[in-house]
Amino acid sequence: MQIVRAMGYNLSVIRAVVFDLDNTLLDFDRIKEASVSAAAEAMLDAGLSGTREEIIRGIYEVYERKGIEAQDVFDCFLEEKLGRVDYRVLAAGVVAYRRAKAGSMNLFPGARYTIVELLRRGIRLGILSDAPALQAWTRLAELGLHHYFSAVVTLDDTGKRKPDPEPFLLVLRKLEVEPHEAIMVGDWAERDMEGARRVGMRTAFARYGSSQEPPPGVDYVLEKITDLLGVIGTR
Repeated sequence: MQIVRAMGYNLSVIRAVVFDLDNTLLDFDRIKEASVSAAAEAMLDAGLSGTREEIIRGIYEVYERKGIEAQDVFDCFLEEKLGRVDYRVLAAGVVAYRRAKAGSMNLFPGARYTIVELLRRGIRLGILSDAPALQAWTRLAELGLHHYFSAVVTLDDTGKRKPDPEPFLLVLRKLEVEPHEAIMVGDWAERDMEGARRVGMRTAFARYGSSQEPPPGVDYVLEKITDLLGVIGTR
């Protein structure tokens, strides 16, 4: 763990931890990659022309336009490729995607232990995600985490995405803490870290889940999620 600028803080006043969900608690990019790859293989097996790489590239191009949470990506991909939706190919892709997703839906190593230990220390826990409510809650339920968090704020709660201050302020209100009493853990410099800093929260950059370099002004850089326990200490 790297402490960047937090040496002067009184860590005993931290009363809450707010986690981003994707690429902070779970390895979302790896899950998405495995799921899309399985879907491409199944579509080929169902008779779709092209190569696996071409199909994967085409699917991700649709994700880039419609957003990573879009639920009609395969439909749009097939319409663009074939001029229509071939439901045999679509069904094969959807089933393979869901199976691969279920098989690869795992937390980062040490995440569950960290969550349980923080709760044992009396720390309030929240989730702040740009995912729609159903997708965020489904992931939490699939991971068996839906009972651990006192506050879960998603895109549907405010209609605003990070780094807009509104979702940050809402999760703080739900946790009943002041900004300086909470720390935001996330993998996205511009959204998670900058948004938290603007409202007065402390920041911990999840380097283990990010392809970005730690941003300027972040308080802590976590090489693994269990480093967070050293940030907050014992109570």
